[in-house]
Amino acid sequence: MIKLDGITSFVAIAESGSISEAARRLRLSKSVVSERLAELERSLGAGLLHRTTRKLTLTEDGTAFLERASRIVQEIEEAAADMAERRGTISGPLRISAPVTFGRMHLGPALYPFLADHPNLQLTLDLDDRRVDAAADGYDAVVRNGPIADSRLMAWRLAPSRRVLVASPAYLREHGRPASIEDLEQHKGIFYTNRGVADWRFPTSAGTVLVRGRMGFGVNNGDMLRDAAVSGLGIALVPMFVVGEAIASGQLETIDIGVQPELEYIHIAHPDGRRPSVKLRAMADHLRKAFGTPPYWDPTFPT
Repeated sequence: MIKLDGITSFVAIAESGSISEAARRLRLSKSVVSERLAELERSLGAGLLHRTTRKLTLTEDGTAFLERASRIVQEIEEAAADMAERRGTISGPLRISAPVTFGRMHLGPALYPFLADHPNLQLTLDLDDRRVDAAADGYDAVVRNGPIADSRLMAWRLAPSRRVLVASPAYLREHGRPASIEDLEQHKGIFYTNRGVADWRFPTSAGTVLVRGRMGFGVNNGDMLRDAAVSGLGIALVPMFVVGEAIASGQLETIDIGVQPELEYIHIAHPDGRRPSVKLRAMADHLRKAFGTPPYWDPTFPT
């Protein structure tokens, strides 16, 4: 008899590319996952994976079986979600990825009371500033700031995310305060490198204007981006959820050059083709209320 836990283990291994990563996702020991895979192969009478010292690859039989196995796992998950919705309960595992700075400063504090209200929910939150692949990396959803370029994701808006140009008072005293796009081009920039290029974009009536300041510092983390600006290394274009407190305390000052960056949003996105679970929908609703409109980190947000 083919057991469901063997199918679940096989799908996790195929998606993650390793038994160790599959075991981490399933919260099982590596030996248990290996045994479940072996038992599944014995039941099917076929090998599903080629095993080498460096990687695992699907056999021809494994490739053919994976498509239906994935559908089986998804159907079971959706059936369980339906049952939970019928009972009005929020329970079971949920795996989310989010950016480090937003997760530390705002997502975590918003989630703690939600988890306290739903003690049967088993949430795993992975903080990572890289753009993870939600489906391939085994996430139920990802939280992101900015546009969602991946067409395989279905996104819900959680809160608006206004970005502002900022610099330290000391930097502005020494180098002057830019008042136009042309002025801005002469200043040192502190750039968030996960956006891929060292530039800033501003929508105008004549189209989008691209500004490339002189590289002063590049980093792939919001906390360090803010701290570099506070240290006087240059001008940064940063979301208000990162710099709101530093502006309020006087550590940073906002800069008005006559045009505003394009408004962005905090999203939560789940893989397309999967029905979002009741627990994911409930968490998204809670986060919208916790962040507010306008969001609490940006009390001067224009309405």
